[in-house]
Amino acid sequence: MKLIKADHHRNGVSGTGFDVAIFKHDGKKMLAVLFPEQGNCAVFDMALLAKDIIGFSTNSWRGDQFETELRPAVATEIEALWRAFNKSRFES
Repeated sequence: MKLIKADHHRNGVSGTGFDVAIFKHDGKKMLAVLFPEQGNCAVFDMALLAKDIIGFSTNSWRGDQFETELRPAVATEIEALWRAFNKSRFES
């Protein structure tokens, strides 16, 4: 698994926020959606999403197989994004 990009979405003003990640796995570009609670991770093949394929068993991956490695990598990436954002706001 190689993380390409990650970010946090706050899901409006009252929804539960979630993290999103793009990563490579076995040569495939994948999209992960990680909700705050452990065990809540959805993973999709981006090439299939681009063809509007979202069906169960055609574009469904076991999030639990990726979650343990994804969560710390995504957290590190998002922390770096926030540090860069705050630095750019407060430096003149």
